[in-house]
Parts: sequence; C-alpha cells; structure tokens
Amino acid sequence: MIRDRLAEPLALFGGVFRNADVRRLELAWACSNLSSRASAIAVAVYAYEIDGIGAVGVIAFVRLVAGAAVSSWLAVLADRRPRRQVLVATDLARCAMLGGMAALAPIDGASPAVYVLAVLSSVAEPLFRSAQVAHTPALVRTPEELTAANVIASGVESVGLFAGPALGALLLATSSVGTVFAATAALALVSVVLVARIGIAGEPVAEPGASRSHTLLAGWRSVVSEPSLRVVIALFAVQTLVAGMFNVLVVALAIEELGLGTAGVGWLDGMVGVGATLGVVVVAGLAGRRRLAGYFAAGLLLWGVPLVVIGMWTALTPTLVLLVLVGVGNTLVDVAGVTLMQRAAPDAVLGRVFGAFETLVLLAMGVGSLLAPVLAAGLGVRGALVVAGSILPVTLVPLWRSLDEVDAGAAAPVEQVERLRSVPIFAHLPPARLDRLASALVELRVETGRAVFDEGDEGDSFYVVDGGHAVVEAGGRRLRTLGEGDFFGEIALLRDVPRTASVRATSPLRLFALDREAFLATVNGDPASAEAAGSIVAARLPSPVIA
Repeated sequence: MIRDRLAEPLALFGGVFRNADVRRLELAWACSNLSSRASAIAVAVYAYEIDGIGAVGVIAFVRLVAGAAVSSWLAVLADRRPRRQVLVATDLARCAMLGGMAALAPIDGASPAVYVLAVLSSVAEPLFRSAQVAHTPALVRTPEELTAANVIASGVESVGLFAGPALGALLLATSSVGTVFAATAALALVSVVLVARIGIAGEPVAEPGASRSHTLLAGWRSVVSEPSLRVVIALFAVQTLVAGMFNVLVVALAIEELGLGTAGVGWLDGMVGVGATLGVVVVAGLAGRRRLAGYFAAGLLLWGVPLVVIGMWTALTPTLVLLVLVGVGNTLVDVAGVTLMQRAAPDAVLGRVFGAFETLVLLAMGVGSLLAPVLAAGLGVRGALVVAGSILPVTLVPLWRSLDEVDAGAAAPVEQVERLRSVPIFAHLPPARLDRLASALVELRVETGRAVFDEGDEGDSFYVVDGGHAVVEAGGRRLRTLGEGDFFGEIALLRDVPRTASVRATSPLRLFALDREAFLATVNGDPASAEAAGSIVAARLPSPVIA
C-alpha cells in the first residue's frame, strides 16, 4: 500500500531529475542558496570582529530593508529579459561582489566598502529567487512536475538552513572571513555555469502598450486585481509575520523559559530546520496532486497551533517535537503556496509578482520582529507565543472559502488540458499557462445538421473538436471533414475577417470553445504560439479557405 502511494511521486521526481534543464536550475538554486547563507554568517562575524555586536544588528537590518525596498522593482527584469539571462547576470554580479569582499576583508579600514558590497549582494539575492520561480514553469512538462520541482526547490532551501551556516562555520574555524567570501563567490560562479547550460531562455511574454510606470507596477497590480493571488499572498504574509515574531521570541524561550542558555537558541532554531527537511519527505506526495489549498492551510496551522501549545505547556521535550512540526508546516506552506501562485499569476508578470511577494514577506517579517518584544513586555514570553500562534488560525477561518476557490480555479480539468496540448498552437505552452487557458474553455454541444457558424459570420471563438464529426463548406462546396482532435476558427480571429467558411455538425458534436480575447492574448503574447498559428494559417489559405 505504502509502496503504491509512493510510486507516483517517485516517478514524478525521477522525471524531474531526468529533465536536464530543471536539474540544472535546481542545482544552480542550491549553489546560490548555499552561497547566500554561508556568506551571511561571514558578514555577521566580520561586523562583530570589526565594530562589535551593534554593527551586526545594524547590517542585518539594512540588508533586510534594502532587499524589501528594491526586490519588486528589480523583479521587472525577470519579465522584461530572458529569465535565463537574468539568473546568469544576478549570480555573476554576486560572484563579483563576494570576490571583492574577499579581497577587502583583510585590509584595515575597508569595512565600509565591505558593508556596502554586503548590502548590494543581499539586494540581488531575491532577484535570483524571483527569476528562478518564474522560469520553472517553462521547463517542466506537466502541472504535477511543476509541484515536484517546487518540492525539490523547497528541500534545497531547507537543507540550506543547515548546510549554509555549517559551511560558513567550518571555513571560519579553519581559515578566515576572507576565505568564506571567496568560497561563496565560487559557489555563485558554479550557479552561473549551470544556468548558462539551460536550453530554454524563458523569453518574457510581451505586454503591448504597457507604459514604463505600468511595467514597474505590473506585479503589484496583478496581486491587487487577482483574487487568487491576494488570498495566497495575504496568508503567506501573515505566516512570515508570525515567523518574524518567533525569531525574536525563540531567544527568550531558550534562555528565560527553558534555561538552555545562548546555545539553546541554536538548538531550537535547528529543530525547525530539522522539521523543514523532514517536511520534504512529507510533501513528496503533493507532486501528483492538482488541488493544493488544503495542504497550504495545513501548513499554516502547523505554523500556528504548535506555538500556542508551547506557550501553554513550556517543557523541553514537547517543545522540541512541536518545533519540528513547525518546520514541516514551513515546507508545506512553501511548496503549496508557491505552486498556487505560479498557477494563478499571468506568465507575463510572474517575475514581478514574486518580486512583490518577496517585498511583502520581508516587510511582514520585519513588523513581526518589532511586534514580538512589545507583546513579550506586556504578556510575558509564554503569552506572546500564544498570541503569535493564534494569529494564523484566526486569519485562516474567514479566508478558507476564498482559498478553496483558488484551488478550484487553478486545477483545470485534465481532459481540457490534454485536448489543448494536442493543438499545435498551444502544444509548447508551460503547464501553468496551459492550465489557465484550459480553465477558460467552454463546452458546447451541437445537434446533427446544425451549424456551429456560417460563412460571413463574425469570428468570436476558436474551437477544438472533442467528439463527433462536422463538415467544412464554402461557396456551396464541401472542403473537408472534422473529427476528434481537429480545431477550427483561427483564421477569422487572426486575420480579423468574417468567417471564411461554414461548419456544420454531421453527428452529435461536442466542442471546446475559447473566446476571441483569450485566444488572441495567448497567440499574440507568445512568439512560439504566434509562429505556429501563422504556419497553420499560411498552410490553409492557399488551398480552398477553411474557417
């Protein structure tokens, strides 16, 4: 039974790893993430050694705020340039900055320059993640593979929670801060090499008529105008608010409540990391699922409820176990939430949507870190933990119906997706875009002898035959017959002319119709779709014209 349940996700993970482009992107993300986390340890140690503990806090705060301030603006690049190019440029820039930090670290009086480079490097980090998340849908072949790739990416991030600081600590114990900076620069360079070998550039979808201001704000406008994105990102932001509160409260929990001393902070944080890593195994089964809202909600509850219990029952063993559950919840939230966002966000602004998302969650985490001391001063550490843990369940209850609707809208019926995939115009589209297009299809049934449309009618839809047969006629002559899998109606839409032929059912006919606006937005917004559609029209028009 267990073997049967694991067979499908394992097969999907195998397919993801056999996909060379996805494998390179995941390995590049691993190198980039490891570089970021190891270099952060080195920056903190360097600041402490040069300017004391106050500098550590100031530099950490400035890096966080700087990343939040510009990530949504830099993310424009992920939608206006080929995403592979953005990934390469981002980590190449980080490589140069980390190399500069390695060269400057041993020099007396060079700390201001090192700090500036450290802040600039942290600003570039969210851009890599935004471009990586936006590029993934173009590399996978099915929605299930997209989820599997996100599981792997979340696993990479979870392992990085341990491996990055461990690498930094190991190098610091055996060498110097400069060596850590040099090693992390090398990791960024490996990431560049891996991304450069990806075969698909990830050309952005064109946005006709978009002004510069609209281009910069497109991600925010999508978040505000798209209900699905609003719900998912709002819940994500609340989760990071609670995470920011926990990052502060865990210090007092370890030292004041559990008596573990300063080392205990690392132990408690480490248990969350252990849970996040175990969570990768737990969420492996999501790779074959198309409905993810329930798992997203479960992850949010696992972030909140254990904190309430810890606040009410502060003992070492249950606290450790409960923090592992928090880590599992963190992985569930990351995988399910990111996948839902990839499905809901338009491809043309996907990078900017994730840039806006990065800004919101960084700001939410900062607010949480400021709110926690206030609550602890008024309610005590245990009371503050109860309040922090209660925020997510209280927020989730009124938003549950909206979250369930996100799932219903994101999971297009498999039959419609496969039918569209068989049409050359749409065959190459990434799974997330194909899902959205399939959700826009309308099923029509036409009785025998009835016309779908007549010659000279206005073109308002594109059609795919799902069952039955029809005949195409023009000028009183029969031109061809249509059967299951055939498609028609594209010429009038693409050339903006009346229907050039009539289509009449010769048996009960089942059709999937795609309205003019959705069809043209897809074709005009994607170079490969436009090329395929142009070839089809060119092939059909020289012969007797069909619709």
